[in-house]
Amino acid sequence: MRRRSRGRARRFGITALVAVPLSTLIVALSSVESAAVRGELTIRVLSGRPDMVTAGDALLRVDVSKGVPLPSVTVWLNGKDVTDAFAVDDSTRTLTGYVTGFRNGRNRVVATTSKQEDVQATLSVVNYPVEGPVFSGPHQKPFLCETTKFRLPVLGETLGKPLDENCSVKTRVDYFYRTTGDTFVPWPNNATDYPKDLAETTTSLGRRVPYIVRMETGTINRGIYQMTVLHDPLQEPEPSPATPPSAWNGRTFYTLGGGCVNGWYRQGSSTGGVTDTFLLGRGYGVMSSSLNVYGANCADVTAAETAMMVKERFIERYGPIKHTIGFGCSGGAYQAHQIVDNYPGIFDGIIVGCSFPEMTFGTVNFITDAWLLHEYFTETEIPWTKEQKRAVTGFLRYETASNVAVGARRIDPTAYCDMVPASQRYHPNTNPEGVRCGVYDHAVNVFGRDPDTGFARRPLDNVGVQYGLAALNDGTITVEQFLDLNARIGGFDHDANIVAERTVGDPVAIRLGYRTGRLTHGGGGLATVPIIDYRAYQDDSPNGDIHVRYHTLSMRERLREANGSAANHVSLLEDDRYGGFSTRSPLLRNAIVQMDRWLTTVAARGSAPFTVGDIAKAKPAELQEGCNSRDENPVFVAQPLDRDPRSECEKWYPSASFPREVAGEGIAADIVKCRLKPVDPADYDVPLNKKQWQRLLTVFPDGVCDYSRPGVEQQPPMGTWLRYPVAGAPAF
Repeated sequence: MRRRSRGRARRFGITALVAVPLSTLIVALSSVESAAVRGELTIRVLSGRPDMVTAGDALLRVDVSKGVPLPSVTVWLNGKDVTDAFAVDDSTRTLTGYVTGFRNGRNRVVATTSKQEDVQATLSVVNYPVEGPVFSGPHQKPFLCETTKFRLPVLGETLGKPLDENCSVKTRVDYFYRTTGDTFVPWPNNATDYPKDLAETTTSLGRRVPYIVRMETGTINRGIYQMTVLHDPLQEPEPSPATPPSAWNGRTFYTLGGGCVNGWYRQGSSTGGVTDTFLLGRGYGVMSSSLNVYGANCADVTAAETAMMVKERFIERYGPIKHTIGFGCSGGAYQAHQIVDNYPGIFDGIIVGCSFPEMTFGTVNFITDAWLLHEYFTETEIPWTKEQKRAVTGFLRYETASNVAVGARRIDPTAYCDMVPASQRYHPNTNPEGVRCGVYDHAVNVFGRDPDTGFARRPLDNVGVQYGLAALNDGTITVEQFLDLNARIGGFDHDANIVAERTVGDPVAIRLGYRTGRLTHGGGGLATVPIIDYRAYQDDSPNGDIHVRYHTLSMRERLREANGSAANHVSLLEDDRYGGFSTRSPLLRNAIVQMDRWLTTVAARGSAPFTVGDIAKAKPAELQEGCNSRDENPVFVAQPLDRDPRSECEKWYPSASFPREVAGEGIAADIVKCRLKPVDPADYDVPLNKKQWQRLLTVFPDGVCDYSRPGVEQQPPMGTWLRYPVAGAPAF
């Protein structure tokens, strides 16, 4: 290979490009990095993993040891000299460059020196197309493009028709600004001077700057992505890794949208939001994608893949990020928990709201139980008081059961399917081989297919569950009510019709649920990052609500079980006067400020990976667990949110329960299918006569749940960064 002229090499300070304080991403790559002979040169991919580069480009860095002249270094991509793409930084002895031209598949990056031709570093880089997939498995078909429905924030216009079958659009950049009237408006076309009503903002680093926002919109992984950051187009050059916006504080938030029903076979028509005035005003970069809205894509693996790709694009545009915080409520919390745990390094910390541990188990189990219970109570001829019904569900209000029963139809392959052309939709009689909607068929790449039906394997199970057991034992319901309930509650067939038999989970799907991390374990990436769980309390909503508080406690208990401690998890609680998850809330704003400080402190104390203890020691003293009072002018009360019935927070915001905890399961809610034991008289605090006992044996002929033992197939995940090249066959 011949060296090209060094005349075009650039020299300037780019410390911001190479200082990556929270280096979880870089550390995660160590197993696939290549160091030079005798350590003179090292090549790194700054924009992502070298085995998962996308879109044909990457931000690279070459570290050069002392004694090797920086001008002597040449960088090659597949035999082509790409040195001119690199900028030299004498202070850090690095070359950093945005390199294009990666072909799909394996590429070879080589760094050499003229001083000694055998001194070289080689890095294998695997590139994937911008439309994906990378690790989520074969693309879902059909797939509804929604570019004509996607409206640009502030501007209001749509993106027009897609350019191809992958729903692509031409990448565009728009500007808007904050006015002195406290609104966002479009930046004037061809502006040469600042608008008279332009507001200023003070960033987290104390800089006072014009409040002008650069917004990039395009398509990645078939989703519509957006990235926003403060940038002054009148005073600054086009942003690049060498010239990042001066008002950007080097940190980013990745917003994660909620929902789940209707979240399949579609691109989505909104992101998780990239125009939050508080985040942008403090200088954070904000990014998201339509496939990070669970109402468009209710699949955490694709959500993780998309987040990885969008973050890669942000780094290629603006340079390395000090830390990225996952930020979302409800379906956004599903994503945050599972992306961090199963694909560590994408997010460095998370702030979740209205949270659940995950959708497929933590949420689906409790809402399908509620559906069965509500149907039973609606149809039964045995009298039940409202309080008795409520006690069986465990909820603070019985209305929650009827409320969540509607959303439980996400397991129904026909209930939420309008995005699929009518002629292609599944119908058991008229189109049995049609497209099935719902959460399980959407996750077929993970669970695989049942060879007998061709449908996605389903882990759902309620065999042996004694609904209402605690309510029986405390005298709230009678033996006759308990027996009738458990005899008649039934389960679901493959089409989510309620049938007399209990639901039997597919054993392969149950095993895969645990081994792939679809049931959030807590011992992967979640063991090594700061977590703030903010909840605007909704258990007492008059009409019921799915976002009940016990889910926060479930996630915390899983962290304890996996890691021996949940010291990296901080819970904050208040009423919902600001809505479910709004930065109008001073409590949530403080969480944002403290998370930034927390991550900054962690980074200053060393390099990833970190332990739970490392994270806990770095927690700011100003960040304390507790709740706001429910007064007109709330007061924060610092205390553990651990269900202590004597605490103020528990009195103001009862944690209540859920159907399977009433049946004997623990708060972790991590048993997909229970192990059975013989019916035992010692489990009942009320007497059963001989006839009742015989009926109980008839209701549970194979035994009842033994929640003192791990569930069937319960085990830790097989690892992180799993791929799904073949449905039901995860691989590293």
